[in-house]
Amino acid sequence: MELGLYTFGDLTPDPHTGRPVAARQRYAEILEAGKLADDAGLQIFGIGEHHRLDMAISSPAVVMAALAVLTKRIRLTSAVTILSTLDPVRVFEDFATVDLLSGGRAELTAGRGAFRESFPLFGADLADYDALFAEKIELLLKLDAGSLVDWQGRFRTPLRQAEISPRPVGKLSIWIGLGGTPESALRAGTLGLPVVLANISKPPAALAPQIAAYRERYEAAGHDPAAQKVAVATHVYLAPDSQTARDEFYPYYNAYLAAHGRGVAREAFETRASALGPIFVGSPQEIIDKIMYERGLFAHDRFLAQLDIGGLPYAKVARSIELLATKVLPALPA
Repeated sequence: MELGLYTFGDLTPDPHTGRPVAARQRYAEILEAGKLADDAGLQIFGIGEHHRLDMAISSPAVVMAALAVLTKRIRLTSAVTILSTLDPVRVFEDFATVDLLSGGRAELTAGRGAFRESFPLFGADLADYDALFAEKIELLLKLDAGSLVDWQGRFRTPLRQAEISPRPVGKLSIWIGLGGTPESALRAGTLGLPVVLANISKPPAALAPQIAAYRERYEAAGHDPAAQKVAVATHVYLAPDSQTARDEFYPYYNAYLAAHGRGVAREAFETRASALGPIFVGSPQEIIDKIMYERGLFAHDRFLAQLDIGGLPYAKVARSIELLATKVLPALPA
C-alpha cells in the first residue's frame, strides 16, 4: 500500500496565538514538507486547488513543478484539479510539463470541486456543474491519448488536428476525485480511471457501497481489474500516544473547520477520531489499525493524509510525517 500526504495550503491563524500565516511562509513549509516526505520514503505528495484568500494554492502545477526539482522519488499529484472551470488543454500542458521536470512522477486528480468559488471567477455557470466536468474529462483523456487532436463540444472552441505539446514521459496518470457523490464513482468506473475518495466527516462504512459500485461498473465496462486503483484521503495527526495526539490536534482541527464553515465540539471530534470514524488522530499503532480497518471496507491501494491544517506549527507537521514514514509505512502491506 502506498502512503502519502496532501495539502491545501490553508492560511488559518494559529488558534493559540491568533497569529496569521503568510502565503509565502506556507509555500516554504509545503516545499519543506515535500522534501521531508521524499527523503523519509513516503510515496505521494498532493497539492490542492482553491481560489479564495484563506487558501494559498490556486495553481497546483506550479507548486508541483517546484517540488519536482527538490525531490527525487515521490510522486506528485493534484488534490484536486477543478477541471470543470479550467481549460483541459492548458491543464494537460501544465501537468505534462511537471511530468517532464520530475522524470515521469506527475499525476492529476480531476474533480468538480467541493467549493464553488471558481465557477463565477472563470465564467462558468453552476447550472452546467455536471455537464462541464463530463465534457472536460472526456477531452482531457483524448489529449492524453495522442499529440494531434480533433474534438468538438459545447463549452469551448473545436480542435482541428491541434498539436498538443509538450508530451509527458509516458501517459499522464489521471485519477478522479470523489467526495461522496455516487454518480461520480460510477462515471469513474465507466471511464476506467482510478479514484481518490476524500472523506472527512462520514463514517467510512457508509461509503463502502459507493466504492463497491465503482468496482462493479469498472469491470462491467470491460476495463482490466488489475489496473483498478482506489485511494482514501482524510485529516490525520500523529503523536507518540493517543491522548497527546487528540489534545494537540483538536484546537487546530476546530479552527480549520470554523474558518471554512462551522467549528466542531470536542465530543463530535472524538467521535470522528474514534476507531470507526473518518479522521485519523492518534498513536502510530492506532493509525495502522484504522488504515487496515478501512482496507477491509475499500480494499484501497493508497492512503493520503492531510496534516497541515488550522495553523498547525510546522514542527508538529514534520513530527507526524516522520512517524508516518518510520512507524506506519513499514507496517502496511506491500
